Order: sequence, then structure tokens, then C-alpha cells
Amino acid sequence: ALPDYMVPSVIVELQALPLNANGKVDRKALPAPEFTSERAYEAPEGEVEQTLASIWAEVLGVARVGRNDNFFELGGDSILSLKVTARAARAGVQLNPRQVFEHQSLSRIAQAIGTGQSSVTPTIPVLTAEQRAGTLALSHAQMRQWFMWQLDPSSTAYHISGALKLKGRLDVEALRASFDALVLRHESLRTVFRTDAQGLARQLIREAGPVDIAMVDLVALHSPQERETRSREEALRLSHTPFDLAEGPLLRVGLIRLAPEEHMLVVVMHHIVSDGWSMQVIVDEFVAQYGARVQGKEATLSSLPIQYADYAAWQRDWLEAGERERQLAYWTQHLGAGQPTLQLPTDHARRADGRYSAVRHGFELPGDLVQRLYRRLQGHGATLFMGLLAGFQVLLSRYTGELDIRVGVPVANRHRAETESVIGFFVNTQLLRSVLDSRESLTQVLARAKEAAL
Repeated sequence: ALPDYMVPSVIVELQALPLNANGKVDRKALPAPEFTSERAYEAPEGEVEQTLASIWAEVLGVARVGRNDNFFELGGDSILSLKVTARAARAGVQLNPRQVFEHQSLSRIAQAIGTGQSSVTPTIPVLTAEQRAGTLALSHAQMRQWFMWQLDPSSTAYHISGALKLKGRLDVEALRASFDALVLRHESLRTVFRTDAQGLARQLIREAGPVDIAMVDLVALHSPQERETRSREEALRLSHTPFDLAEGPLLRVGLIRLAPEEHMLVVVMHHIVSDGWSMQVIVDEFVAQYGARVQGKEATLSSLPIQYADYAAWQRDWLEAGERERQLAYWTQHLGAGQPTLQLPTDHARRADGRYSAVRHGFELPGDLVQRLYRRLQGHGATLFMGLLAGFQVLLSRYTGELDIRVGVPVANRHRAETESVIGFFVNTQLLRSVLDSRESLTQVLARAKEAAL
């Protein structure tokens, strides 16, 4: 079971894994994954098509891209569409995610760019590193988190955590050095939040120091079941211990020793300094740092063009220059002034304090059903998420009898190439509205969900 951001886009089947002289997997000899298109290959034409084809090949990991290839059939998704648009902007091509979803094939997207179709995205100022001193302003997403923490400092609702099972001989000192390097590289991992004399929240970036790694040794427990149970308890304890946003640190690392060559690495961060995308950045960079250090080398990572505090300052300047009013006008037009509460039938009245018990139910859909869903949605030019959203809206409408359905959806919000490798809180919440007709079919609702998702 993997978090959604770690689910592979393609699986390659091999008869055997290539090995090096030491009997380990020779990663350099592994074949590059290839997405294939059922369409006959036709070379890209013109500068825009050729530029986009190169970007697609890089982002999607394909050998070549033809002018009739479909972005989503080649393995694209909404996250990858953001990477494509960010890198297109860097290459001087004005592309927005809506054009990718509306036109999908390389040639049609290039044509839309050439004719200016759907190019409604306003000009966004250049994002660069800021000259800064002392405490710094928060981004708007961080302000929301700070406000929620002030209401309930003991809450762990906004903790982001993950665990990695490490098998084989572990170099603990290399692991420590790897996390120290991560904290040195990313300012967010050494940032705390305090209130200034005017009562405003400010972020303070501390000097880098050694990461305190909580060590737990369970080797003395003879029963594998007992070690497994205790490791889960320790992981939950690390995850459910509240953070102090004013004192920090807001990165917590635990190493649980299960056997001489088996460990569990637990990483916990507060959402105010990270998001799901950040977790993948941490995993990728930790692997690179640790792999280099066990060989006595320094990891080679590209320099970061900005830090999160630069993004926070850029965002505030952009919004204060008129973008705030434009966005408020847009959402007020689409959502109205008030947000009605969805009246789901429940067996108890809503609690006044906003606290609820919750449980997670997991289930799996059969593979053949997923493939049929995928083909059906492709026929509508939609993604699996759009289909899920449409079905969810229909379900809510059937349960409540209401026709105005609003669903909040988190989005990655990394529409700038400079933010791809930065650890920070970029996630935004988008409120999608669908006004349903009680006679509509799921296909008709899907069309509405597709428009909302765009």
C-alpha cells in the first residue's frame, strides 16, 4: 500500500534484474520505462510542438512524443500537467493546465497556444529569491495553519507522517548526516512561527543544527508479532505528539530497530512547513544523500533557485498588486456569497464544538473494473478523479435531495518551475460546485465535474 504520490505511473516486467559485480541491482542498466501510444507516430511540427514534445518526454519518461499523442494516454495526470506548464513557461511557451485538459493531444494543444484559446491565465510575476532580514511574513496557506493551531495547539490533525522499512546493514551516522544535510538545504525544516509586537504571525528561520533522531531498540523482544505491534505503537506516538509551532522543530525523525539489519524510519512534519509533494522531495533527497555518504561522497543535488519564504513574499506581493480582487471576484461569481451546509441525514445532531469521531474504511476495486472505468472516462476526455468526483456528487445529491453540491479538493498549487524541489506548504483547497438537475445521468454530471475540475 503506497501513498498516492508514490504510486508508479508504469510497471516494467523483466525476466531478471541486472546485477553488478557485487551482486546488487545495477540501476544504471535498468531499462527506461516506456509509455506507448496506439496511434501511428507522426513527428512534431513547428517550434511550439517540438518544445512541448521535449518537455513531455522529460516529464513523462517516454522515448519520443508524436504530434497526435494524448498526454493522459502517455501516463500524464493533473500533477504532471503542472510540471509541464511550469517547464513550458521556462521555455517561453505560454501554456496553462486548462489547455492540457481541454485539448490533450500535442498538436491540438500547440494549436490552442498559437490561437490564444483558453489563455485566460493572468500574467504572473517572476518568482525570485528575496533579500531578507529578521522575521518574515507567512504565506496565506501558512496563515490558515497558524490560525488553526492557535485555536487548538494540542491538535495533530495537520501532521504529515510516513514510515520507510529499511532492510540491510544501516549506517546510522550516514543517516544522521543525510537529515542534517536536508535541514541545511531546506529553510522550511528549520522555521518556527511567532507573534510580533503588533500581534501578527511571523516566520523565523533558525540556523541549521543536528537533527535529533529518536532511537528505539526493539531487538530484545523475541516475538516478531510483538516487535511489529510495538513498532506501530512507537510510530503512532511519534506521529501523534503535538508540535509547538513557536519553538519547533517542526520535523521529527524516529529510527526503530527491529532486528540487526531491519529498521523502521519514521518522518513527521507539521503541515505548515510541508505538503504531500514535500514528502516525495524528502524521500528522493534522503536516498541521494544517504547513498552518497555510505560511499564516502557528497551528494550532488542541483541548487535551489528559491526557498519557501521567497514564495511567501512573492505570493503576498502578487495578491496585493490586484490578483486578490480578481480571484475573489471569480470565486464569488462561481460560488455565490454564502456557502450552505450540506444537510446529510445523520443519527445525531451536529456538535457545536466541531469535534467528531472518525474512521477510515479501505477497499479495493477489481483490476478489470478499474480498466473499464479508465476506458469509459477516456472516452469522455476525463480522468479517474473526475469520474470519482461526479459519482460522489451524485451520491451526495441522492442522500440529501439537494441539487447544489460543493466539494473541497486539495490541489498541488506548484505552477512555477522554481517550486518543484522546494519543501513547503503549497497545497491549496479548491471548492468545486455543481448544480445538478435531478433528471441528469451520471454522464451529464461527469461533464459538469470535468468543467469544475478544469
